[in-house]
Amino acid sequence: MTDPLLSELLDLALEAARRAGALLRDGRPADLGVAATKSSPIDVVTEMDIRAEKLITGYLSERRPTDGFLGEEGASAEGSSGVRWVIDPLDGTVNYLYGLPTWSVSIAAERDGERVVGVVEAPMRRETFHAVLGGGAYGNGDALKCRPTAPLDQALVATGFNYVTEVRAHQAAVAQRLIPRLRDIRRGGSAAIELCDVAAGRLDGYYERGLHPWDVAAGDLIAREAGALTGGRPGRPADGDLTVAATPGVFEPLQALLEELGAWHD
Repeated sequence: MTDPLLSELLDLALEAARRAGALLRDGRPADLGVAATKSSPIDVVTEMDIRAEKLITGYLSERRPTDGFLGEEGASAEGSSGVRWVIDPLDGTVNYLYGLPTWSVSIAAERDGERVVGVVEAPMRRETFHAVLGGGAYGNGDALKCRPTAPLDQALVATGFNYVTEVRAHQAAVAQRLIPRLRDIRRGGSAAIELCDVAAGRLDGYYERGLHPWDVAAGDLIAREAGALTGGRPGRPADGDLTVAATPGVFEPLQALLEELGAWHD
């Protein structure tokens, strides 16, 4: 890497994600999932989420005090350096609550509005994914490449569902019509990890409605640097209406099918 700023941002993101991941892994009460239907465990998860974000923003602020922030748990600062950190301190909170391993810490860095660094730390899977714009994508230090192109009817595609009942019902109806057109559908519960799984060749595609910038900022860059295509509705970038990531041969037919099925609205 020849750009010293990008090298610095990557090193900081990797260390901040590692520290937050260790906090979440080691600080999770062993019996948290036992009472998963009660309100108190939810409070614990929220507390851990906030603690992880404060750890990340505190670590980064000490080293780069003029950078901006956008975080799921409320971190927001304009900054004056041209660099902004986009942070999801705990992506996959329900998995975390129930003791499932598919949760992650997602940290991306933007320079002058362009995503240039992405890190996704998945502690329970013992995996760290990262990418730098133009520098490729890596998982545990090994170069990543998305799967060879497959026909849409042989594609394994992941998705996610909203927690609002009406929205989720429509998403389920879309999935019901989509399944016969694919090999199968998976639902992992962490957008950041599923984008990384596209990058790692474990999925042919992924789509979801209702995501926020912090859900996808790091994973989107990692997927693209591994050779995947990403976007939203046809001709538009990924946004809250729709996020799509897939291998080059799957992307356009999947995107068109999702448009036809109305995956971008209730």
